[in-house]
Amino acid sequence: MTKRTALTTGSLVLVLVYLLPVYWMVATSLKLQSDIFNSPPDIIPSPASLQAYLDTVASDPAIWQGLKSSAIITIPALLLTLALGAPAAYGLAKFHFRVTGIVLFLLLAAQMLPTISLALPMFAIFSQYGLVDTYAGLIIANVSVTLPFAVVLLRPYMAAIPGDLLEAARLDGCTSFGAFRRVGLPLARPGLVMVATLTFVMTWGEFVFGLTLATSDDKQPITVVLNRFIASFGTQWTNLMAVSTVIAIPIIVVFIVLQKQVVAGLTDGGLKD
Repeated sequence: MTKRTALTTGSLVLVLVYLLPVYWMVATSLKLQSDIFNSPPDIIPSPASLQAYLDTVASDPAIWQGLKSSAIITIPALLLTLALGAPAAYGLAKFHFRVTGIVLFLLLAAQMLPTISLALPMFAIFSQYGLVDTYAGLIIANVSVTLPFAVVLLRPYMAAIPGDLLEAARLDGCTSFGAFRRVGLPLARPGLVMVATLTFVMTWGEFVFGLTLATSDDKQPITVVLNRFIASFGTQWTNLMAVSTVIAIPIIVVFIVLQKQVVAGLTDGGLKD
């Protein structure tokens, strides 16, 4: 067996291992409730049924409200992360301050904090400013996690932008911000796409902030609504997996559409700085 064949085989096995839970989620959502605990388990649902989707996605208004809330939280959080993260990364990469090292250390340290350790202090602070159980509070909470992540990932892309191009833009009449917008952002596009995709995944699947900061049903994201199918007297497995499949669809679509840019962004980012 050649080295290339061995790597291909190993990669295929790894992909199958990661895809197995996804397949099992979809397969379970297509089973009848009575077939969930068959022994041996049914690898392929027989008969396949859409009843779980009809009972939840098609008939339960709470599911649609949860999806709406997740979209209202995710899209502004994504835009705000890029709007703040790109200039911050550019400033840290192109302008040298005495506190640059300290800022980078704090950004890295912020990513090591578990979300639950941030949620409770945020609840106390947001309560004083009327941000509990609001979309604005949930957006701010998510950005507090995604922004340090975005700055750290984007900084190598900004550092790799040739200074001569930026200087030429300034000689042509651009301000420093104009050079950043007209030259820096286009050159950092792979990194921006990669950060946008990962930010979307992080925010769309966030659970702790939604559970802690959203106290009413109409503000809770879909990840919190999903938790309702897990009860003290049993789990509604088919309904749970049906909603989980619906939640996963936007993430899968985003990665299918942007997979080349995401892979290129991760690869290029690892080779810079």
